Order: sequence, then structure tokens, then C-alpha cells
Amino acid sequence: MNQLTIGDTNLEIIRKDIKNVHLSVHPPDGRVRLAVPAKMDEEAIRLFAISKLSWIKKQKAKFNNQDRQSPREFVSGESHYYLGSRYILNVIETSGKQHIELKNNKFINLHVRPNSTVEKRERIMTKWYREQLKEMIPKYIDKWQNVMGVQVNEWGVKLMKTKWGTCNIEANRIWINLELIKKNPRCIEYIIVHEMVHLLERNHNDRFNAYMDKFIPNWKGIRDELNDMIYESNKWSY
Repeated sequence: MNQLTIGDTNLEIIRKDIKNVHLSVHPPDGRVRLAVPAKMDEEAIRLFAISKLSWIKKQKAKFNNQDRQSPREFVSGESHYYLGSRYILNVIETSGKQHIELKNNKFINLHVRPNSTVEKRERIMTKWYREQLKEMIPKYIDKWQNVMGVQVNEWGVKLMKTKWGTCNIEANRIWINLELIKKNPRCIEYIIVHEMVHLLERNHNDRFNAYMDKFIPNWKGIRDELNDMIYESNKWSY
């Protein structure tokens, strides 16, 4: 059984070599995931899910009621986020180099060619976001490799619609969601630590949580902060 439907609620069922059941609801759309012991029978899984249905619906409603930023048009006066702060975009026409600069901790000045398209402005902004995040990531990896005693062989940045990060344990490779550059740096660090902890513990179980408690004692609060706002970026050309 890979899927379970109860009423109008769909659950993704994953069997693992674990002792306890782990239920989670994931942003941005309230995807429900139920990790269960490998030998747990289907009826027991169903009964557990039914017993948690009220909690599941509350969590899904929370995601549905989250603040969401509408798709950006990249025009002057528009709000954009960077490292957890809100900035006002100024589109400035130039015959020189097209680039981005921060001004007075309040404005993002986007220097572009006259009559530039929305897509072109988008690409310049995306490129700048990617460069900023790539500059930050190695510092956190170096810091936590020494603390954890693990080795990250490769890392990369890409847009992910449902995950803030992923870890390939066999290759010791982590991927970080580009959207994180809009969040507070502590959220970026939390996700990097989260993915690196998977090099110590593959599953999201009690052992994994114990590592998180050890390395970032307030990680649950940071996780809630991270999911406070969903940025509508599906149309961005990453």
C-alpha cells in the first residue's frame, strides 16, 4: 500500500525499518506522509490514520491559510524578499552593465536595459539570488562538518517545489532550494544542518530528532518560521 485515502484526505504511505509511526504534513500544499514499520498491517495503518485525521486537517488548513506572495511582475514598487527582509524593487534603465544592488537596507535596485522584458528582469534577479546563496552555503557546510564529523562531497542549488533541501546519502551530496535565499539566514543554516544530519541518520526518526536537538536546540521554532510564507514562484525560469 503506497497510498491511503480516507474521505477527502490522501496519505502517502512509506514502509521503513523503524519501530514507531511518523506522521507529517508538508508545505506548500499540505501533502501528508505516513512512515510506518515495515511489518505493520494495513488495517493498523488505516486505524492510526483515522485517529489522526482531525490533526491532519488542522495542519492542512494551516498551510491553506498561510500568507502567499503573488507572482512577481518585476516592476518598480513591488515587494521582494532577501534574507528574511522585505525590499522595494526599483527598476533602473541603464546602457551599462545589468546588475542588482541593495540600497539603504530597503531597496533592491535592478539595473536593466531600456524596454527589458519581464522574463529578462526575472533572469537577472534569479541569477543574483543564486550567486548570493552559493556564496553562503560553503561557510555553513564547513562549520558543521567539523561539529558533526561528516563530509559533504558535493552540494548544489536548484528550485524545488515541495522540499527545502534533499540529501543523497550514498554520494554525500546535498541540494538546497533556491527559494531559501528569501528567508532569514538561520533558516538557511537549519536546512543545511537538517540535510547533513541525514549523513548520520537516514530516516526522520527519534535518533534524527535527537541529533537536531543537539545541534540546533530551537530547530522546531526555525522550521515554523521557515514555513510562515509561501512564495509563488512556479512561473519563474530557474
